[in-house]
Amino acid sequence: MNFALNDEQLAFKERCRRFAREVIRPAAPIHDADESVPWEVMRQARAQGMSGLALLERTAADPDGQLGLIHAEELHWGCAGIALAINGSGLAAAGVAASGTPDQIAEWVPRCLGVGDELKLGAYAVTEPQAGSDVKSLRTTARRDGDEWVLNGTKVFITNGGIADVNVVVATVDPELGHRGQASFVVPKDTPGLRMGKKESKLGIRASQTAELVLEDCRIPVEHLLGGLDKLERKLERARAGESSGRASNALATFELTRPIVGISAIGIAQAAYEWTLEHLLGEGAVADPIEGLLDESSTAGRPALERQHVQQVLADVATEIDAARLLCQRAAWMGRNGIPLAGGQGSMSKLKAGDVTMWATTRLIDLVGPAAASSPLEKWFRDAKIFQLFEGTAQVQRQVISRMQAAEYRERLAEAAASVASAERDAAREPALA
Repeated sequence: MNFALNDEQLAFKERCRRFAREVIRPAAPIHDADESVPWEVMRQARAQGMSGLALLERTAADPDGQLGLIHAEELHWGCAGIALAINGSGLAAAGVAASGTPDQIAEWVPRCLGVGDELKLGAYAVTEPQAGSDVKSLRTTARRDGDEWVLNGTKVFITNGGIADVNVVVATVDPELGHRGQASFVVPKDTPGLRMGKKESKLGIRASQTAELVLEDCRIPVEHLLGGLDKLERKLERARAGESSGRASNALATFELTRPIVGISAIGIAQAAYEWTLEHLLGEGAVADPIEGLLDESSTAGRPALERQHVQQVLADVATEIDAARLLCQRAAWMGRNGIPLAGGQGSMSKLKAGDVTMWATTRLIDLVGPAAASSPLEKWFRDAKIFQLFEGTAQVQRQVISRMQAAEYRERLAEAAASVASAERDAAREPALA
């Protein structure tokens, strides 16, 4: 067991930090204020190898599964909104990879990202007004009409909504079958019947476009069904026969694969807030006084801020929680890369812990700095943090997923133990009695 990053990973981490510091951070205040898409930063990211198909292939080939985490954390250290604008297409690519045939993956993943210096965007459209984390309640429908599928419905809170070149849309083929009656479809930009609805004005991640997608008798070729007709028909037949596949929906499976990346993205924000606070205190920046009566700071009057007990307590807790959350993300990513089932909910654990830690840490650091925080970068990091308790499954949903997976794993262990005892008893019964 080796927790150290290797030379390649360390060099990549430095490259990502430099890009975040020199390119992302100078642009962040402008796009945060204007809620504008950072096209110029996205193009620089492509030119410098910070996005695109080549980067995806490189991170996917890392046997430790850590390069993708490094990239996400460092870019979010720069700005969460711009980082999401750069990386948001990856979820659509993951949706294609999770559900598509080899030919579809070869065709549509590059079209989600672009090849070489070409900049393309993808969007993964699942959430609906009445169905966020509950994918069983999706009402967007897909109806077969000869050689075409006809899609109708509205998707909300879609990253890259309205500006994506490729939209991966999850729709219901048979409403009576719940999530087992759903399928994923590729809807290219400018498809008749597809339009952008309301663009959202958000609390945080304001440089990332979030908008509604409206599908009104939107017609796409039958070949745009990810996985193909034969696979869908077999799935529907099994569901109608009452057979259990033992698998989650494709949408949920896609989210589970990406949760460590989402978690480490949150940690990038927490790390940025922690580092800024340290610099602020090292420069003898002011700190808020402790709540009167809870701590006696009279003996530390005139001491540097970093020598004050209440400051040390906060910083120690924040540093420890950030490290703990990062390790959960690293473990989950390593497991996923090496084909180890996340049977105990390790992916969801990483996202849950990281989202909660980031919201808690930015709040604690603002409390520590006091009034000066209102006009500091802490204010933006605090706003950006909240979404990580909400999207790709709320913190409450993550707890449900973890609880259910833990219970299922425990039941499986009990069944295996009982089977082992029964096997041993049968073997003993077959052996001749000893004299």
